[in-house]
Amino acid sequence: MSKMHIVTDSPAPIRAGEEIDLVSLNGYLLRSDIFKLPVVEMRQFPGGYSNLTYWLKTENQQEYVLRRPPFGAEHIKGGHNVMREYQVLKMIQSTGFTKIPRPILRCEDTQVIGSPFYIMERVQGIILRAQNAPQFGLTPQQLRGTSEALIDNLVQLHAIDIATPGLDTLGKPEGYVRRQVEGWYKRYLAAQTDDLPVMGQLYQWLSDTMPEENAPTLIHNDYKYDNLVLNPDNLADILAVLDWEMCTVGDPLMDVGTALSYWAEADDGPFERSFNLTWLPGNLTRQQFADRYAERSGRDLSNILYYYVFGLFKNTVVIQQIYARWKKGLTQDERFGGLLFGINSLSAKAAKAVERGRF
Repeated sequence: MSKMHIVTDSPAPIRAGEEIDLVSLNGYLLRSDIFKLPVVEMRQFPGGYSNLTYWLKTENQQEYVLRRPPFGAEHIKGGHNVMREYQVLKMIQSTGFTKIPRPILRCEDTQVIGSPFYIMERVQGIILRAQNAPQFGLTPQQLRGTSEALIDNLVQLHAIDIATPGLDTLGKPEGYVRRQVEGWYKRYLAAQTDDLPVMGQLYQWLSDTMPEENAPTLIHNDYKYDNLVLNPDNLADILAVLDWEMCTVGDPLMDVGTALSYWAEADDGPFERSFNLTWLPGNLTRQQFADRYAERSGRDLSNILYYYVFGLFKNTVVIQQIYARWKKGLTQDERFGGLLFGINSLSAKAAKAVERGRF
């Protein structure tokens, strides 16, 4: 593979309605002890549906990334907490786990840009998204190596010592699974826009078949291809893991289940294939993912179906929350208008997995 066929993840013009006051931002940054020169250019990374991510370039050509909550999401309790995400990065940095962007500065003053925000270094590399990956002409051998690296890196992430000062305060591991199941169903009911009986049925199944919890680890909670920065010369070399806003301490199989819920295969529907590239030839299957994780981690994944179904359930709720914001006019992002199809698709996929007892 020639490097000229792979381009690094590129920012785009800022979407209408999501602009940031550069004059106000520079006023704040130049008062800090970190920024000596102003930001002269700002663009936006187009991927993702959660926190908004902006590219900054200063007068001396230094590049940074700014993260802020999405417009209209202030009412969603527990989500989009960029201050917590910044603190998580600081704590993980202290463990010696190097595959994160370096956190640089945070600001809780909402008068600066209209919301809290933080700034981190920009890690140069490629992010494989469902929309851009096919154009790279990646071979099955390359994708197999990359998917194996993704799994092995998750095993390493789950091996971080949660006794490290601060990490053990990120969550309450005891009862984590039950709180997640109940909490996400409450979030669904709060954001519900359409009658979808299957969500109540899935909640009942998750409540009735809840397994005993595994020993807690640090968990990312949104681990997938487009949250990884890869080396353009070797896609199996993971440079950084992004998007730590939902990181906590809990049952690691909840993390595996969420990752598997993103892991589309070739015979999955168009919505599932639209947000992950794992259906392209060479990627491991969901079962191969589970088998490799079990082998590398030493954990028992015989009940992984439960965690996979929960992952689909949770993703459905996340999409429902985004769709509800759009339907109420709290965001003008045109991508959100078609998400009702995805809500129906993912919930039906979860129900089918329960019915047949496998992925």
